[in-house]
Amino acid sequence: MIKNLLFSLFAASSLCAAADHVVYEPAGTAKGKHIVLLSGDEEYRSEEAMPMLGKLLSQRHGFKCTVLFSLGTDGGIDPTAGGSLSHPEALDSADAIVMLLRFRHWDEAASRKFAAAVNRGVPIIALRTSTHAFSGYAKDSPYAAWNFNNNGGWGKKFLGETWVSHWGKHKVEATKGIIEAANAGHPVLRGVSDLFANTDVYEAAPPADATILVRGQILQGMTPDTAPASYKKATAAKVEQDVNSPMMPVAWLRTVKNEGGSENKIIASTMGAATDLTNEGLRRMVVNGVYWGLGLEVPEKADVSIVGEYKPTMYGFGGFQKGLKPEGFELAK
Repeated sequence: MIKNLLFSLFAASSLCAAADHVVYEPAGTAKGKHIVLLSGDEEYRSEEAMPMLGKLLSQRHGFKCTVLFSLGTDGGIDPTAGGSLSHPEALDSADAIVMLLRFRHWDEAASRKFAAAVNRGVPIIALRTSTHAFSGYAKDSPYAAWNFNNNGGWGKKFLGETWVSHWGKHKVEATKGIIEAANAGHPVLRGVSDLFANTDVYEAAPPADATILVRGQILQGMTPDTAPASYKKATAAKVEQDVNSPMMPVAWLRTVKNEGGSENKIIASTMGAATDLTNEGLRRMVVNGVYWGLGLEVPEKADVSIVGEYKPTMYGFGGFQKGLKPEGFELAK
């Protein structure tokens, strides 16, 4: 009885300690690596996507995973709280970062811990709006260079691209992922097929040092069985072209030298909304990216079966689920 009481007290104290974030301990053979997943965007439901990926990476692949959130003053998840990142201390032990951020402007402590993680060379898997992850830092802030409207900011420097435009028609034209033939043998694409995202293609022009993995074919509708779109549109550089010729890159990788003198292995994808990640191929590419970034052998066909239930909310401003709390994403006991 005393043993049960002590266990209950321990469980309660652990829950209180983790009230602002969630930790998934590894199942099976532990890899000995800590993945920190950063959520914080107003539109694409990263607060739902990152816990799903954290559960998958921990229970199917043996990684310890910690998911951090943007929180409101009531302690609940609030994607519009751009200055909030819960429990940034987790970044101190991060071996890799998976992120879906948009227009964040964290306080000095959280910003410093993120910068330190980057500067020690952790690999980064960055999804969708992470091209414009930061905005709103004051001009005299040491992190003002991260602002997306400051020469492309953090996204341009590390991912190789910032926010440019919706190349496809938002909420009208979905994306079929077309694997770049020249790089089809890359480990990050191992076992990846049938890529589809119900978000639109972003305009993107990664630098010459990037390895293009996937291009986005714009579809006429929102389902995978619709035909490719065909119309002309001008790029940001005022060049008119057919929207699918050439197709925009939607996933690429590169290696970038950071201010600490080390290098970060980067995977960027303009796919990656919570709804996009219902696609098996996209989940596999993310999981493969974690293995590749950490220098581990990528599985022939990584298990990306979802742990528990995953029914993500459709993307859009103002439509996020109210009343969510980090502990609501804990693994079922």
